[in-house]
Amino acid sequence: MERLRALVYGSVLLLIVGWVLYVGKSIFVPAVLGAVIVYIVVGLAHALARTPGLGPLLPLQLRYLFSIALIGVVGFLFAYLVMENKERALALAPQYQQSLLAAIQRMAVHFGFETEPTWATLRQELMGQIDLQRLIASLLASVGSMAVTFVVVLLYATFLLLERRTFETKLANLSDDPAGVARIRQVIVAINRRIGSYLALKTLLSLLLGLASYAVMRLAGLEFAALWAVLTGFLNFIPYVGSVLGVLLPMLMTIVQFEDLGVVLTMLLTLSALQFAIGNFLDPYVMGSSLNLSPFAILVSLAVWSELWGVPGAFLAVPITAIITIVLSEFPGTRPIAVLLSKNGRL
Repeated sequence: MERLRALVYGSVLLLIVGWVLYVGKSIFVPAVLGAVIVYIVVGLAHALARTPGLGPLLPLQLRYLFSIALIGVVGFLFAYLVMENKERALALAPQYQQSLLAAIQRMAVHFGFETEPTWATLRQELMGQIDLQRLIASLLASVGSMAVTFVVVLLYATFLLLERRTFETKLANLSDDPAGVARIRQVIVAINRRIGSYLALKTLLSLLLGLASYAVMRLAGLEFAALWAVLTGFLNFIPYVGSVLGVLLPMLMTIVQFEDLGVVLTMLLTLSALQFAIGNFLDPYVMGSSLNLSPFAILVSLAVWSELWGVPGAFLAVPITAIITIVLSEFPGTRPIAVLLSKNGRL
């Protein structure tokens, strides 16, 4: 009976927490993203300290400042790319729409659909419902708002970095029980080590993937190659789905821009090979089992957090799930859940 009561109370509490997270996403998302930025800053600062030569000589504050400046430059370049390409994309949208229609026509002729009497009507109705110019404008507006949100996230990250100086003192005064404080410190250290390592290494791999994708798209002469490369790097933070979108979005542009099927296939194979090599060889080699999360648990968390917080939830699904797993593993009643969420059953 006690176990059933605990299950009911836990389910009700979970529903309440989920509702609060959904309603307050405009508040929680920038704060959590700010914490993620702090993890990346600290990870980059520690990586800089291990750099041979100048790294160990740099003071901690200067390494933090350099890491923040690097992230700020990345955000500024992303916003600049959006603003620089916005007018050009809107101007070229009608041309791309005609190219898309021509591609559909060629595909129809190739498969013999053009002989069907309903094909012209279907094509007309389909293109009549698609306003590519409005679609591009909406997409760029969304990306622009994300750039504005990034500034707010940087403010959160800055204040969280300032809080780090007094956090140890606050933690020591949190309780009069030294054993309880030591246990909390142990959990926090585990979270910081695993999440910080994951985000720093994932950032490095995403940067590598973005640069390699840019080189491929630039050589092929793809329009807005830099913007697609930056998006590919960001999408690499989303498990499974991000790799598909990182190939699909540039491929749609390739189909619209180029009429040569050889160019389209070459781009598809090259970008897919990059995603496959980094996702299946380099990523496991560099990351190892740093988070020890079940692939099924990652997929479910991706669906849950995407539903709660949209695109930011997809980016944050893996770190949040790892933190939840670490916390659950510290309590006997919830430890079985942490075991189920883990990759190999060992915590």
